[in-house]
Amino acid sequence: MTIRKSLITLGLLGALGLWSQAPAQAAEVTILVNQGALSGVRDLAAGFEKASGHKVVIDFVGIPQQNEKINTDAPGDVLVNFLPTFDDIVKRGKVVAGTVVEFARAGNGVAVKAGAPKPDISTPEAFKQAMLNAKSIGHSGAGTGPYNTRLFQKLGIYDQIKDKIKIIEGRPVAVAVAAGDVEIGLQQTNVIQPVAGSDYVGPLPADLIEYGRFGVGVRNVSKNQDLARELIKFMADPANAALVRKSAMEPPAR
Repeated sequence: MTIRKSLITLGLLGALGLWSQAPAQAAEVTILVNQGALSGVRDLAAGFEKASGHKVVIDFVGIPQQNEKINTDAPGDVLVNFLPTFDDIVKRGKVVAGTVVEFARAGNGVAVKAGAPKPDISTPEAFKQAMLNAKSIGHSGAGTGPYNTRLFQKLGIYDQIKDKIKIIEGRPVAVAVAAGDVEIGLQQTNVIQPVAGSDYVGPLPADLIEYGRFGVGVRNVSKNQDLARELIKFMADPANAALVRKSAMEPPAR
């Protein structure tokens, strides 16, 4: 064999060796999520993509559309929803039993129109007075929205303010605040903060916070359940808590 042929042969063998050591082709996993946990899911998905080399497709829809996709077995791999809803979803065979874990939680916060005076909500009594002083109050009807009714009842002011409460549907509460539809808005901290035209006042006093807890599980229609489980493990790993906190959510209480 000539030197030239030997070099060509060695080159081909080297190329084949490099090819055999190349990582497997990146796979794709789709996660179905609504507004409640979208911000945290985005940050966790980006972290998982960087760590694994796989691609995460976020299927973001409203709560009614999400329920329709679950009920009709629309394609997808992972479901994120409020943790209590999973009992029924698993019972109906829409999520694989034993795969559901809690990965994040969020409490409600307060917003006012950009430039408006920010009320004092630093203590339960100050928050109570801010609600009594407000001309109108907006909160959502789903998700953590119903928590506010219980909160107002707990504070003993529900009957006094119920006529000035407006339930905001189909858009973040802070959007209604920015538009001037309501003077003050309450919604999850991670949903209410990033809206242009509104100013975030802060979270509810710690003694008044009722957390919305979020779970994640493998959908029954997943075609790639192994990768779905990898993503869920990453999302629930305490080592990745900084990604949960990045968008004003919190990791689960341990």
